[in-house]
Amino acid sequence: MASVTFKGNPVTLVGTEVKVGDKAPSFTVLANDLSPVTLEDSKGHVRLISVVPSIDTGVCDAQTRRFNEEAAKLDNVKVLTVSVDLPFAQKRWCAAAGIDNVQTVSDHRDLSFGEAYGVVMQELRLLARSVFVIDANDTVTYVEYVSEGTDHPNYEAAIEAAKAAK
Repeated sequence: MASVTFKGNPVTLVGTEVKVGDKAPSFTVLANDLSPVTLEDSKGHVRLISVVPSIDTGVCDAQTRRFNEEAAKLDNVKVLTVSVDLPFAQKRWCAAAGIDNVQTVSDHRDLSFGEAYGVVMQELRLLARSVFVIDANDTVTYVEYVSEGTDHPNYEAAIEAAKAAK
């Protein structure tokens, strides 16, 4: 498993680590209206999945805003931000932040995404900051498990991976 710290403290990641070349694991998360969202819902598109511990924190806010800005420039790419925040909080945050190119989805109910992608921080019941790019054929083409949960991901590498994926 990837080695991750949060505020300098080691955390235990629960689930299965995903690697480039793997078939993307399926998951079910909740949209802001509580409807289910699955990987299969976006089949045929490249997916950039941005994972954040909580949308209401500075780095998570900046990460979501950055990918929202970039999403407007990406053709045939669906951008999802996954956290364990409640769907109601995500909806409120998106409205206040003017987010309209990224779909925020909640993994609070089952940790389905977090366990499938190996990003559940057991000690905190939050998701570890990470980014995944999945091509239109459901193959993982880019993975970043950010080693320190309060650091930013490599935005440029993730965006380039999304542009290169077919």
